[in-house]
Amino acid sequence: MTASTTGAAKERNEPELIARILSGEKDLFHDLIRPYERMLYLTAFSVVKNETDAEECAQDAVVNAYRHLDRFRGDAKFSTWLVTIVVNEALQKLRKTKRAREDSLDETIEGEDQEFTPAPLTDWREIPSEALERKELRETLRKAVADLPDIYRQVFTLRDLQEMNVAETAAALGVNENIVKVRLHRARMMLQKTLAPYLKTAAPARKGFWGRMPWS
Repeated sequence: MTASTTGAAKERNEPELIARILSGEKDLFHDLIRPYERMLYLTAFSVVKNETDAEECAQDAVVNAYRHLDRFRGDAKFSTWLVTIVVNEALQKLRKTKRAREDSLDETIEGEDQEFTPAPLTDWREIPSEALERKELRETLRKAVADLPDIYRQVFTLRDLQEMNVAETAAALGVNENIVKVRLHRARMMLQKTLAPYLKTAAPARKGFWGRMPWS
């Protein structure tokens, strides 16, 4: 979730909104959920890789969030709770349609649960801003993320695009934090290989590179 979304959430006083909804002001749920609609869709799409299925999963997640809002205890962020719901919806969709790949979230790749020390990576935030305007690069980025194996694309989407922290990502995906770190590192390595022609190690780093992506 982006910083702007987080700020908006604070300004809206979500705990108060939720309390009012639970006390009977049901119409306020639209105000509560509206800032997260795109996040839910993008998260679902990162799992199912199908626009129609992603929309259906996002809609089902909203319905479930409404029906079970009284179960939200505030121990985690509301956005994290929503992501957990939509990820579960997406995984159920995969199981029902039998389109899950061999790399499922329930599988652990050898070595993922071991202590992890990341290898050095060139920071893709060093890509010059003017290069980001090039259609070729935008399409390369979009395709590179879409082509990541499921378990890596899911972690990458939550960590680098939705900006959830390691603990939140682990909770949403039902894996331990070290697995999140390993999968994110491997996802970044795969993307780095694809984006190698655009990496400029001599250029100054630019914070927030992924925030400028065409899907954000």
